[in-house]
This record gives sequence, C-alpha cells and structure tokens, in this order.
Amino acid sequence: MEDLNIVVRERLEKAAELERQNVALYPNGYRVPDRIKHLLANSGGKKAEELESDQRTYTIAGRVLSVRSFGKSTFMHICDSDARIQVYVQKNLVDEQSYSLAKRLDIGDIIRVSGPLFRTKTDELTLLVKDFVLLTKNLRPLPEKFHGLKDIELRYRQRYVDLMVNEQVKETFRKRARIISCLRRFFTERDFLEVETPMMQAIAGGATAKPFKTHHNALDMELYLRIAPELYLKRLLVGGFERVFELNRNFRNEGVSTQHNPEFTMLEFYQAYATYEELMELTEELFGQLCMEANEGRMSLEYQGEVIEFSAPWARYSFLESLSSLGDVPQEAVESLEGAVDYARSLGIGIEHFEGHGKLLTKIFDLVVEPKLIQPTFIYQYPLEVSPLSRKTEKAPEFVDRFELFIAGREMANAFSELNDPRDQRERFQRQLAAFEAGDEEAHQMDDDYIRALEYGMPPAAGEGIGIDRLVMLFTDSPSIRDVILFPHMRPEKKGR
Repeated sequence: MEDLNIVVRERLEKAAELERQNVALYPNGYRVPDRIKHLLANSGGKKAEELESDQRTYTIAGRVLSVRSFGKSTFMHICDSDARIQVYVQKNLVDEQSYSLAKRLDIGDIIRVSGPLFRTKTDELTLLVKDFVLLTKNLRPLPEKFHGLKDIELRYRQRYVDLMVNEQVKETFRKRARIISCLRRFFTERDFLEVETPMMQAIAGGATAKPFKTHHNALDMELYLRIAPELYLKRLLVGGFERVFELNRNFRNEGVSTQHNPEFTMLEFYQAYATYEELMELTEELFGQLCMEANEGRMSLEYQGEVIEFSAPWARYSFLESLSSLGDVPQEAVESLEGAVDYARSLGIGIEHFEGHGKLLTKIFDLVVEPKLIQPTFIYQYPLEVSPLSRKTEKAPEFVDRFELFIAGREMANAFSELNDPRDQRERFQRQLAAFEAGDEEAHQMDDDYIRALEYGMPPAAGEGIGIDRLVMLFTDSPSIRDVILFPHMRPEKKGR
C-alpha cells in the first residue's frame, strides 16, 4: 500500500508539472472517427508497399499499455474497447512539446493520435503519429498481471480496472449482451410482446422470497422491491395480451453465494393457451439456439470440466421419481412426513415447525438430487405446498403442473401451467398467510387485486422464468455469479484499500 501511495504521489506531481507547462490534462471536444478494430480488419492483411502507397490519415484514441523510448523515437501500444495497436512517435514529425509529452506518458493515460499506417521492420502494423493529444491523465497505476491476482474480491470491487487489463472479462460481458439480444429476438419472432412492469410494488408477490422494503414519502406507504414480475405479467394476460415477456431486475433479501446475488436479472414469459409440457419443448429450442449462437454453431459446451449436450430431447423425471431413482431417498421418506423428518435429520437438514411434507422433500431434493443433474434435465410435478401459483395436477391434486430445468447441478428455469381459478388462488394465499404467521418469512402475501383480476377471467396459460445471470455463467464457463455481473454487491470496503 505504501508503494502505491508513493506512485500516486509521483503522478500527482507530474500532473502538476504538466499543467505548469500549459498541458491540458483533461481536454474535451476531440472527435475520434476511427476504431482500432476497423484498422486491423481493413489493413491488417496489407503489405508494407500497399500501406506506403495509401498514406490515408486515421485518427484513433485509446489507453496507453506500454511506452518504449529510444532517443528520437517512441513506440507505444494503445487499446480501445475492442482491440490494440502499436503507434510510433518520431521527434521530427511532431512539435517539440508533443514529443516531450509522449516520452513522459504513463501506462493508463488516454491519448488521441492521427497519422498513416505502415509496417515496422518486424512487420507489425503501426500508426505513424503526425498529431498527438493527451485526453486523460492517469493518476493511479494499473496493477501488473491484474488477472492473476489472488484477491478476487478486488477484481469484483474494482471492475473498471478488471475490464482495462483482462480481455477475457470484457469478452464475458460482450457474450452476455449477445445472449440477451438472442433472447429478445427469439421471443419477438414468436409474437411475444416485450413489456415493463413495476419494480416497486405494494405487495411482494410472484415468488416465495424475502423482499427488500422501502418507503415512499409522497404517498406515505411501504413498498417492496420486486421479487418477481409474475403477477403483473399475468394481469396482462387478463387484459388481452396473450404472449408477453420481460427482461427484468429482481431483488431478494437473501444470502450471497457463487449462485446468488441480491439483485439479479430474470427473463419471464407467459403464453395463453399453452401448458407446461409445451414450454418444455420451447425451452429445449431456446437453449439450443442460445448454445449455437454463443458457441460458434455447436450444440454442446464445456462448463467447469463437464461437457454439456443441448441436443433434444432432454431427460425428464417426476419430482418423486427423481428422489427415488436419482437421489436414493428411502421410500418411507418419500411416502410419509415422519419418514421425511427422520431422513432429513440424518442429512443434517434443519427443519422448521411450519414445514410440511412437500417442503421438506424439496429441501432433501436440493441436497441429494440437484447436484447430480449435470446434463439438461426437467423435473416436473412439484408438491403443491411449494407452488402457490401453479395449477394442480388433475389426477394428483397434491402436486402441480410445474417443472424446473437443471443444468450443471443447478436450477436454470422454473415454469408451470398457471393457476387461473380465483377461488383456489385465494385459498392458496390464505394458507401462505398462515405459514407466514407461523414464522415462514418467505411465504407469499395475500394480493386481493390479483384475485380480482383472475375473477375477470385469465385464459389458461403457462409461464416460465429463466435466471439470466446463471444462463450467462453456463455459456461463459464462469464459476461464480459475480463473474457475470458487472458490479456485484460486496461487503463494505475496508479502509485503506
């Protein structure tokens, strides 16, 4: 830390000296018409003779990555957001102040240069500087080999530095943008309407999760940051929009891990006159297309050492079947609450007094089945107790028409045939209220307006939610959710860092 303070102090002194010499450290208004990647694409294959006969002037800007001075010559590498290139400053081609400044540049300074292209004796494409301007003076040194630091927290906290020096991190977020563009195109091509719903809600609904609470001063009312947009999207089905989707931010006041961030991005879509079985097929198609676009036309990828194959059809197991055949859960635990309690305790699972058989089996599933689901797998027909918004399975009403998709040992999507009977929905909410009063902080609240909307009539429908952050983790081979969120939430920074 002391070494860093010394370097910062030296750079501040250099900046003050440059200002005394009338060098503007942060000028504005300089246009930059060219991009480095375009220069490389258009001229990277040209020979020295072709470049010499061209002599067009290009103007680029970028951050200085290296400076090497040899008497009357200075070589630098600069980069913009897409690529890097070498530039060459010769003393007799620029004014004296510009050349003096070029020799005193620091790694991290941002400059604008203009001139023609040529090839050096080592055949490297290089811009011969005829005009040179310092645009931004760097006051804090870039860390050496930043991508190799063991202090991962520092990379997440100072993402702006991480992006400067680690090209792979940039590529992760470029791929994230391409994935989101592909999602939008997939649904708009199928006549889904993209919509926006409230992020501050009077009732935290659409999922079972602990919300963040805030207060609106003008209205003098408590509001919640949304945990899901589901109930508003289904109101739109009532209103006559039969296919809707939203790419949204959700907020859940829960733990932080390699798979969880309190603020995260979700895709939710709803289709009238569809069932959850139809959404299984649509999901296979969607993930296949995403894999093709994200992985250069291949239908498989490697994630953390495992090869994941996306060719359909994918494996399908009922919830109870998965417990027995994949998790080796004893039959007495599957069939009775007492057996489930005993087995859960043997696994070290905490048991709350308000939890019934279905919720306890879900905890067991999370521990003994989920980690085994490496290849894309649908688990369907979940217990009613953990699915307050799903349609009951007609032949087994203690279960619901719901599936979750698992890939690489984690949940990737959650979908179900929607409950559109307002009487049944009210009863479900009332049972959730009883669970909340018994101590379940994640229980769903009563939403009278949503019940009223259902009373106007919502068509039979199916809906699905897909976690975008986990999706990007999968397609970028990223081990932590923090690797795919530009500015993940962190604990308060320690003083002196």
